[in-house]
Amino acid sequence: MSRQENSLAHNDSLLRFMTCGSVDDGKSTLIGRLLYDTKTILTDTLTQIERTSQKRGMESVDLSLLTDGLQAEREQGITIDVAYRYFSTGTRKYIIADAPGHEQYTRNMVTAASTAHLAIILIDARKGVLTQTRRHSYLAQLVGIPHIVVAINKMDLVDYSQAEFERIRTSYLEFAEQIGLQRNGRDISFVPMSALNGDMIVDRGDVMPWYEGPTILELLESVPPAHSERNESFRFPVQFVCRPHASDDHELHDFRGFMGRVESGEIATGDAVTVLPSGITSRVKAIQLGNTVLEHAITEQSITLLLEDEIDISRGDMIVKSDSVPEPVKQLNAMVCWLSETPLSSARTYIIRHTARESKAKVGNIAYKIDVNTTTQLPAEGGGLNMNDIASITFKLAQPLMIDPYELNRATGSFIIIDETTNNTVGAGMVQA
Repeated sequence: MSRQENSLAHNDSLLRFMTCGSVDDGKSTLIGRLLYDTKTILTDTLTQIERTSQKRGMESVDLSLLTDGLQAEREQGITIDVAYRYFSTGTRKYIIADAPGHEQYTRNMVTAASTAHLAIILIDARKGVLTQTRRHSYLAQLVGIPHIVVAINKMDLVDYSQAEFERIRTSYLEFAEQIGLQRNGRDISFVPMSALNGDMIVDRGDVMPWYEGPTILELLESVPPAHSERNESFRFPVQFVCRPHASDDHELHDFRGFMGRVESGEIATGDAVTVLPSGITSRVKAIQLGNTVLEHAITEQSITLLLEDEIDISRGDMIVKSDSVPEPVKQLNAMVCWLSETPLSSARTYIIRHTARESKAKVGNIAYKIDVNTTTQLPAEGGGLNMNDIASITFKLAQPLMIDPYELNRATGSFIIIDETTNNTVGAGMVQA
């Protein structure tokens, strides 16, 4: 098996995707239907939600209760936190993130989107494209989710009208063109469905013969594996330096391994590497995965690298291939989603955490804010950001960071912003080219 084939086999078993959209569009019901129709609900869980549904006076099982895990969510009938669920079919495993639809919890949606490879954006067939639909679509574009599925739900409430489906599809594509959602290789699929009745989710049903495309599950099964659609540069942030000093074994006593996760690309023994930010070069002597010796390693594997030369490497340094070396920077431009109720202040110092490295940072300039409803750039009045604001910001760094543009590498093109006084995460950033 070739290295590329091995990479595909390694990633093909798992797909991370999220559901998003406006309040009451049926996100939680869709996930419940997926779990129910793929027979991945435990008997005791099904019994519990049947009882809750009966208490609410419902004639059928309320499948949305499978993801609305917080008591406040079940009482209010809305999603507040990001709910993660897991299921599998005969060919693939899935991690689902059910993102909240209310504007108050948009920051939680950003958390769900950060690792998703596909987004299902739900639209109520009666209401069409709404403010939160636009907001979540823009965020999906911003965080670089490569595959978008627009699920037009509640088709049963518009008599399964093909005309209504086409009207919403046209309206959404016009907005997608405005925000550049189809650029950089992204694709958009449209599926008419009824999460309540199960039409076009796992089973096709017989109420929409005019739709000949795939069901939701068929789309999920056919999505290419993550990291397989472009050649990514090797990036290995060092998380820990392993030196077993107390061993009587002389060979083990001299052991010096650099432990971390391959964030992108692949590496093999004998490859020439460069250590950043020092710029010192060496070659890979050995690769270990636990007690197993590997000839090469690929994206998302947690490994230990041994180099041929003795080099001073610490946590936060990055090992890259010598043919694709990013330039360490002390200033970066980024699109930032502000997550905190405490506004951003240009007068304060923050901590930027990028992979395993941290640097103190000052806001150099806020170029503009984004109005996601109109996709227009607005002046950043007052020099600050409020919760849920999205803006283009320049940061000045105390320590160099090894970054890539976010559109080329989601792992090394992203960071979080930490309040140094409270240690709370207050923002998430995507590096601009």
